[in-house]
Amino acid sequence: MKYLGKKVLTLIMTLFLVSVAAFLAFQIIPGDVVASILGMEATPEREEQLREELGLNDPPVERYFNWMTGVLRGDLGVSYRYSKNMSEMMPVAELIGDKLPVTLMLALFSLILIVLISIPLGVWWARSGSRVLDAVLGVATQTAMAIPSFFLGILVTYLFGIVLRLFSPGGYVSYRDNFAGFLGYLLFPALSIAIPKIAMTARFLRNSMLTEFGSDYVRTAYSKGCSKKRVMYRHVLKNSMMPVITFLGMIIAEIVAGSIVVEQVFGLPGIGRLLISSINNRDLPVVEILIMYITFVVIFVYFLVDILYRVIDPRISGK
Repeated sequence: MKYLGKKVLTLIMTLFLVSVAAFLAFQIIPGDVVASILGMEATPEREEQLREELGLNDPPVERYFNWMTGVLRGDLGVSYRYSKNMSEMMPVAELIGDKLPVTLMLALFSLILIVLISIPLGVWWARSGSRVLDAVLGVATQTAMAIPSFFLGILVTYLFGIVLRLFSPGGYVSYRDNFAGFLGYLLFPALSIAIPKIAMTARFLRNSMLTEFGSDYVRTAYSKGCSKKRVMYRHVLKNSMMPVITFLGMIIAEIVAGSIVVEQVFGLPGIGRLLISSINNRDLPVVEILIMYITFVVIFVYFLVDILYRVIDPRISGK
């Protein structure tokens, strides 16, 4: 319980510090949200009125704590730029709630592809013993790791969308209208995110397993008459997965960041597009919540990795 308490306290403090940093960044960077909203209709009187309506005339510290108090009550505020109609601003919770499932499903789909492909590939690569296969997979994984996700997204769009016509580029299908069609469209952006990570994970697992094969406990297991298959799956793979789990935790953080760019390539209406447009429009309430969400996901993933580490290796729990 003491360990969990320390982790939860760390999570809360990190979220607090990130929220302060994001708020201060918007006070420093150039630009005026009021002028951006009013555009050609801006007049000194209208600007002053809008500042008062948005609470921008309050001191920064007071604005921050008013916002934080609202968040703790479940009120995420309203967007400066998005509105339901000409007179009513759109609540941030409603704005994000419509786009969050797209990004979450994309990240989950990508992670599933990474785990289902990279782990069997890494095990097969480690046990093959073929120099030709080792050279081919070495070059293939090195190439896949070097290609950025956004460029891979362009290649995937051209190959599978234009040449093979397996999907219609830009023809996004909403999960509300057709969930199966939605998943079918997500497959290709998920591949764009997953392929470099599959190469990294398979390579990492293969190297970890080869290192474990040289350990003393492996020689002891062979001397006791254990088969190669039993040694690999009962001993080597289990111990090799320890660093791989940590590595997958780091990859999840990269998936969240990588999806922001890939969403632009495939025209997905997720939080990535919303974050970029909100930064450009200086829509602070939306940016603050999205940054908090990304931070929470990363920290929570590392928290789960720590817990999983303790489940797999009881020696860590003892310490």
